[in-house]
Amino acid sequence: MTTIAADQVRETVDAVYRTESRRILATLIRLLGDFDLAEDALHDAFRAALEKWPADGVPENPRAWLVSAGRFRAIDALRKRARQAELEPEIPEVCEWEDDRLRLIFTCCHPALAPEARASLTLREVCGLTTEEIAGAFLTTPAALAQRIVRAKSKIRDAKIPYQVPEREDLPVRLEAVLQVVYLVFNEGYSTLARTDLAGEAIRLGRLLWELLPESEVAGLLALMLLQESRRTARTSPAGDLVLLEDQDRSLWNRELISEGLMLVERTVPGPYALQAAIAAVHAGQTDWARIVGLFDQLLELQSSPVIELNRAVAVAMRDGAGAGLKIVDEILARGDLSDYRFAHAARADLCRRLGNIVEAKVSYERALALTQQEPEQRFLRNRLQELNGCRIPVGPND
Repeated sequence: MTTIAADQVRETVDAVYRTESRRILATLIRLLGDFDLAEDALHDAFRAALEKWPADGVPENPRAWLVSAGRFRAIDALRKRARQAELEPEIPEVCEWEDDRLRLIFTCCHPALAPEARASLTLREVCGLTTEEIAGAFLTTPAALAQRIVRAKSKIRDAKIPYQVPEREDLPVRLEAVLQVVYLVFNEGYSTLARTDLAGEAIRLGRLLWELLPESEVAGLLALMLLQESRRTARTSPAGDLVLLEDQDRSLWNRELISEGLMLVERTVPGPYALQAAIAAVHAGQTDWARIVGLFDQLLELQSSPVIELNRAVAVAMRDGAGAGLKIVDEILARGDLSDYRFAHAARADLCRRLGNIVEAKVSYERALALTQQEPEQRFLRNRLQELNGCRIPVGPND
């Protein structure tokens, strides 16, 4: 034990909670087999630390002490309900604890849970965000968010979803669900410009996954998030207006995040996230639109998606001119795909603007504006409409 002054105990306990609580919770969930019981045990363990550490000193391994304290307090509670037989497993050695965090991620992201429940549960149990913080991120009320989490936990219990990492043959499908959740969380933070914390949590999850499960697609997703996040400062003007990629001041891009992202891209093989990361990596240097179109072609071979087709169309427009891109966008919209997707109409509007088709551009900008909720995007689209209403739009050199 390491003796510590009484007035330093709370500071020490707070520091341990910040750095270790999610790891301790993951182990307690495995030992106790119940989310709610494990959360109660976690808080009981930290209360016990506040009571005992001033007199006994800080243990050499605080995490092990807290796991043990939480487990035995839960056992005491369960003894009163005659359920001691359920708690036979011994506390694992330290080397097993990292696996516990991985188990928890896969449990929270199990395909049997609804997608929105997976994201909410992961943010709550793996990242430790409060119900209020998660509710704010997903534009819902804390009460509704709490019910979503309760239902998810009940589903895990009632369906007897195993608290384990999938077998190797099942890993690709299960890992895809995990990566989808992480990227959903990132996009919530990236598209909502003020939610840097949410994007940061997704990157933290990505780093944790890469540490625990060094698969190519994990590296691809982490690289993609880092490369996108590197541009955050340049995405808005000092007045808060949206700045398009081609107009951004690249000196504002975060070179450390770019370097980390590029290093990870080199460790990938072609896959959906790895190819998206490769596209983002091309932008990190001198943007080569021909190279980007080729990467989108590979991506479409692996993952057919109208959103990917739309992004490819924008790249084609940059390579071959607005007319070539507009033809592809119109084909996508004519199929009925992306009719309510604001970025499809915004892309069409910009291509029509570049071609000098003012009437069609205004119609598409107005449609995009009607579908947009983010204030910076709304201002950007209104400004475009004002430009179209007030002046002649020059045609680009490749159009």
